[in-house]
Amino acid sequence: MLLNHIWGLYAHPMEEWKTIDARHESFSHSFTHLLFVALLPCLAAYYSSVHMGWSIGARESISLTQGSGVMLAVAMYVGILAAAFALAYLVFWMAKTFGADPTFTQSLELAAYTATPVIMSGIGALYPELWFVSLVFLAGVGYSVYLLYAGIPVLMHIPEERGFLYASSVVTAGLILMVILMVATAILWTNGFGPRFIS
Repeated sequence: MLLNHIWGLYAHPMEEWKTIDARHESFSHSFTHLLFVALLPCLAAYYSSVHMGWSIGARESISLTQGSGVMLAVAMYVGILAAAFALAYLVFWMAKTFGADPTFTQSLELAAYTATPVIMSGIGALYPELWFVSLVFLAGVGYSVYLLYAGIPVLMHIPEERGFLYASSVVTAGLILMVILMVATAILWTNGFGPRFIS
């Protein structure tokens, strides 16, 4: 089943990491998981931005044109996939420093399943209030960080002490990736690639 690990990662994460490690899933399985999970927040963001409108504070809600909504949803989808692959590459690249020797597929597994809660938090856009989406996103980030700290020692086959340092390095790199993605978005937004709003 495509999404067979999602419930386990929320209900019993340590056991689920051991199951993921024991199965040695293929690259295509992790990639397909990522393709599907990344689609959910993009569809939610498109629907809320075009058909419901966003409410920020006490102002009237604002909506996007359909063309702008599609453009932003596609850009969000590509950004999520690129960030997950960049995170997988960083996990793979840093592995030798911490005494691990994973394949790139194992690194992608770790990145894909760790990122799942933060990606799925984008579904919160179906209630398009900035405060609500921010809270859901922060909860998703927090749980993703927890999964990373729990999963690295299991998937990388290293002691928990080294796993803690490894996970801390990956979190730092992930935060840098997030800032890069935000800066790239701001640069594109201010250089003519911003959305068009319905007045």
